[in-house]
Amino acid sequence: MTDQKDSGKYDASNIVVLGGLDAVRKRPAMYIGSVSSSGLHHMVYEIIDNAIDEALAGFCTFISITIEKDNSIIVTDNGRGIPVDIHPKFNMSALEVVMTKLHAGGKFDKSTYKVSGGLHGVGLSVVSALSKFLEIQVKREGKVYEQKYQCGTPTAKLESTGTCDIKDTGTTIHFWPDDSIFTETVFDYNILETRLRELAFLNKGVRIILKDHRIEEKEKDTEGNLKVREREYYYEGGIVSFVEFLNKNKRTLNTPIYIFKAKDKIELEIAMQYSDAYNENVYSFVNNINTVEGGTHLIGFKTALTRTFNNYIEKSNSFKEKIKLSSDDVREGLTAIISIKVPEPQFEGQTKTKLGNSEIKGIVDSIVNTSLSTYLEENPKIATTIIEKSLLAARAREAARKARELTRRKSFLEFSTLPGKLADCAEQDPAKSELFIVEGDSAGGSAKQGRKREFQAILPLKGKILNVEKARLNKVLSSQEITNIITALGTSIEEDFDLKKLRYHKIIIMADSDVDGSHIRTLMLTLFYRYMKALIENGYIYIAQPPLYLIKKGNQKFYCLNDKEKDDLILKIGSDANVQRYKGLGEMNPEQLWETTMDPDNRVIKQVTIEDAVAADQLFEILMGDEVQPRREFIETHAKEVVNLDI
Repeated sequence: MTDQKDSGKYDASNIVVLGGLDAVRKRPAMYIGSVSSSGLHHMVYEIIDNAIDEALAGFCTFISITIEKDNSIIVTDNGRGIPVDIHPKFNMSALEVVMTKLHAGGKFDKSTYKVSGGLHGVGLSVVSALSKFLEIQVKREGKVYEQKYQCGTPTAKLESTGTCDIKDTGTTIHFWPDDSIFTETVFDYNILETRLRELAFLNKGVRIILKDHRIEEKEKDTEGNLKVREREYYYEGGIVSFVEFLNKNKRTLNTPIYIFKAKDKIELEIAMQYSDAYNENVYSFVNNINTVEGGTHLIGFKTALTRTFNNYIEKSNSFKEKIKLSSDDVREGLTAIISIKVPEPQFEGQTKTKLGNSEIKGIVDSIVNTSLSTYLEENPKIATTIIEKSLLAARAREAARKARELTRRKSFLEFSTLPGKLADCAEQDPAKSELFIVEGDSAGGSAKQGRKREFQAILPLKGKILNVEKARLNKVLSSQEITNIITALGTSIEEDFDLKKLRYHKIIIMADSDVDGSHIRTLMLTLFYRYMKALIENGYIYIAQPPLYLIKKGNQKFYCLNDKEKDDLILKIGSDANVQRYKGLGEMNPEQLWETTMDPDNRVIKQVTIEDAVAADQLFEILMGDEVQPRREFIETHAKEVVNLDI
């Protein structure tokens, strides 16, 4: 923020307390979401959010996160340091109040933090409560203070342990998650990296370091020791750099457009850039929180974008046809970051990540309309290029509307005679129904014979479906195989998508364990990710794991998913076993397909999840997009990780 360093006063009187620490250990999921991986990583975010709040207030420029070999975490920042003087109400140090009282901290005092990134405000007290051990060090006013905690309780009083330079300030927290509470205590480097990179983009000028002492790099330091994995995230360009990062594998149409405006104690930052892609990537943030459900700031942006483009077309003589663009048309190929700082954000929605402040819509709408209109007038060539793309999208939208109407009619009139030969199940409850999308008619025939008709439906596919990454919606809907899938699922796609109409809550992609099978799985996942993402987000998409080998010894038979399982088994039972390698699903008879791949009691299926939308989006662009070089680099980097390669 531009004006927040005016008042540097930060002591015990700024610490406001809203409640105690009762029941955190009894019901931890209420405070951090879960006791699995997401809750574990949320502990780190709570500490980092405090450091980012210091950065927003203008007092922090450096944050370091280290994963130790024992899976403990150390977070260090160079902010002002948590106050250590005695709190007037509780007669204990302000630091101890922050560590032991729920909803305690400076973010509740608006003279200390005009804008705060903490979503729930549970902060350090919950981290302390859910850690079997925690050590904290504060450097402040030329002194070093230290205190230790166990399960939220201090094991000793806060004490001064030394001196430091008066300019050397900050907080270091070292914590060990309580393994009696968490079901997962191993931190994932990639999950932390994603969030830290995002924060560095959103807070330009803040340097963030992530170290992992569990993994040693091949490179050696000057003393001959192997270096630990270490990454630095620092972006002077802020969200402009973020947009460039998102578009690094695309052919872009313009340099990023940057908008910044402060109004009524609210700061709005927008960076946007168009590419020749057909999909949009628009991410919105409020006080550094990713508002995945959108909200009033996103509505204001979309409204202004559509109106501004249509006004430009109306006034310009460059366009022969005066087509009225829709919101979808103007967002085709758009990558945008919308970051807004709001003193009192009101969050709503299922995950509390939807901005509800009604006044924000008009503010964003006004700023975007004024700024973007000026940009288009000053850059007529770029304006024409972008709008011509939007006009093409509008024409394709009309063609897609006609194709969608055809799909609707098929869904209503022709469901039982689908060309894809859907063999439906008897079960009417979607929660108990499964759909296997099977590669090839041969495997589809075996699957139909081997299935349990009561709850398992089969939809065979002929060959590979269209790569939707390289096609507009009208072309997608003209694909017979894809319309078969859409109709079988019952949800439709795009604006007509309705998750409540989904006919199966387990959609299992079943393809061969070879290169072609992998390609088919990727094509299918691209379709679901681009046009029916909610199926993945709600955990309805699975990938079957058919065996690659059948091994017989005497009257016994064993199935192995890959070469490692096969080799380990042969070592165990002896090398005189008979080994059969399946080239495809079609080689299995119905009984084998049932007992290895379809029987819920024996099969192995992988649920498809999206841990990080940015990473997922980039991966689909690399694997399925037009650019060859990023795909080549990806293959060269990950070739050694391939378990099964059938050439």
